[in-house]
Amino acid sequence: MARTNTRFVEAHTEMLTICDAMEIGALLPSENALALRLGVSRTVVRRVLARLDEQAMIVLQGREKVIKRRSTKTDRVEAPPVLLNIDELEGRFLDWVLRMDVPPGTTLNVAQLSKEFSVAAHTLQEFFSSLSRFGIVVRRPKGGWVLHGFTRDYALELSDFRTLLEINSVSHIVTLPDSHEIWLRLDQLENDHNDLLDRIDQDFHDFSQLDETFHTAINNVVTNRFVKEFQKVISLVFHYHFQWNKSDERVRNENAIREHLDYIDALRSRDLNSAQAAAKRHLATSKQTLLSSLKANSHGS
Repeated sequence: MARTNTRFVEAHTEMLTICDAMEIGALLPSENALALRLGVSRTVVRRVLARLDEQAMIVLQGREKVIKRRSTKTDRVEAPPVLLNIDELEGRFLDWVLRMDVPPGTTLNVAQLSKEFSVAAHTLQEFFSSLSRFGIVVRRPKGGWVLHGFTRDYALELSDFRTLLEINSVSHIVTLPDSHEIWLRLDQLENDHNDLLDRIDQDFHDFSQLDETFHTAINNVVTNRFVKEFQKVISLVFHYHFQWNKSDERVRNENAIREHLDYIDALRSRDLNSAQAAAKRHLATSKQTLLSSLKANSHGS
């Protein structure tokens, strides 16, 4: 059933239940009544009835639909796989690259990977096209894609560019009035950081998401389409690198939390030099953590 879709599967399953609740030889209601009961269109109802007729569950005689037997497990139609969207694919792809130790220069088989990631081939092509803008993958002259990141040079370039963008955001934040939403957001983030610090022994792995949220809040103060475009890939890589290297993960994440808290205090001071210094200290630590993570996964050459 290559053309099976979720709505058809659900309607077919419910129709089996309806048939099983009726007597053998009984007549099913009209298509309109079934469409109303199942919450689908008459087109879907006709497809379901045609399928039941093929299965000899019912017999179609003009407008009459006669129930011939009870259903069995083999009559049920399997639901189609749940396909990932682009946002979900980002994480799955990076996880695959690092955990499977996929080296730069690897040819990416779209047909194979679309099955592995449970994603439509055209969605995967669109995703690779978006990554190609940042040099993570490149299109081959005769078609197909090749993985280029994540080398040490790539990590260095990405980290340096990240610092430029974020230092620019810091220079904007320290000039913002008390009424700006960033200050309330920083208060909330401070509470979130302190909460995680209190349960760091058990939940240190939660830091990667908090780190992404924190830096996104910092950079969102700048309304610039180009910043937002690059921020997406920066957030993606730095979010997942926390999961690549498990050595000393708890200690590293606790230290990063404390650096975030110092960063927040420096922003509140409205002193540009202090705020930029705190940002640079933390971003330097993140850069080193990324390089260590790549090295630990054989991508640091």
